[in-house]
Amino acid sequence: MSIKTSDIIIVKLGGSIFDNKDTTIEDVVAIQKQGKPLIVVHGGANIVTKWLKRQNTITDFFQGERITSQESLEMVTAVLGGLVNKEIVAAINTSGGRAVGICGVDGSLIQGRIRNKEMGYVGNIVKVDKSLLMALLESGFIPVIAPVSLHSFDRPPKAPLLLNINGDTIAGEIAAAIGAEKLILLTDVDGIYAKEGKLLPNLSSAEAESLMTSGVASGGMIPKLKACLKALGGTTTTCSIVDGRQQHTLLNEIEKGSSGTRIENPPGGNS
Repeated sequence: MSIKTSDIIIVKLGGSIFDNKDTTIEDVVAIQKQGKPLIVVHGGANIVTKWLKRQNTITDFFQGERITSQESLEMVTAVLGGLVNKEIVAAINTSGGRAVGICGVDGSLIQGRIRNKEMGYVGNIVKVDKSLLMALLESGFIPVIAPVSLHSFDRPPKAPLLLNINGDTIAGEIAAAIGAEKLILLTDVDGIYAKEGKLLPNLSSAEAESLMTSGVASGGMIPKLKACLKALGGTTTTCSIVDGRQQHTLLNEIEKGSSGTRIENPPGGNS
C-alpha cells in the first residue's frame, strides 16, 4: 500500500513508563487497525542503568543524556537493541498488531558522529535514511526503533561502529525527515510546566526555546523539547509531550488532543 508521509504518527515511548505500558501497546494496535501509519521509537535509560548496576558500573548523565563509555555502549546495545526492543515488538504482535523491531543501524537508518569526547560514544545525527521505514510501513508493519545508531562519520581508528543517540532526538529527527503529521512523546510527567508550577497546554517554537534558555526546562526535558523543535522545523508537524502512565493516553491524544503540552508553529509560518 502507498503511505503518505504527512499521515505518519511517530510515538516516542519513554523507558520511565514501561511498567505502565499495557494500554499504550493496546492503543498502538488500535491505531494500526484504524489504518494509520505508525512508527514507535523507544528509550529505556532506567533499564540500562539497572543492568549496569548489576555489573557494578555507574554512569553519569548530562542534560538528560548518558555519558557513554565503551562498556556502557555495549550494555545500551544489548539492553535496548535486544531485550527492550523485542519485548515491545512481542507485546504488539501478541496483542494483534504487526510490528518489526529494528535499531538505527538497520538499513543505515540513523547515521551519526561522536558529539564530543566528554560524552563518550554519544552521537549527533548527521543523516536519516528513511527508506527502510517506508518499506516496512508500506508492507503493513509498525517499525519499532531502538536508539542504537551507526557511527558513520569521522570515526576514529578502532572506535566502535555503534553510537548511543537519545531516543527523543531520534524521534524528532525522523519526524523532520519524514514530515510526519504528529510527534507524540510519552513520558512520566503531565507535560511542560511554567516556572510558577502551572502546566502549559500550548507552546510555540519560540516559547519552547525560551523555556530551555531560561533554565525552566532542564534535565530530561531538554532533549524532548529539542526533538520537538527539530520536528517543527519547516513542517506542519504538531508535537505533544504527554503523561504515558495514564490509561489510553496515546489514543486520547490522537483522537482528542486534550492532554499534556502541545507544541506547534503558529498559523502562517514558523515562530
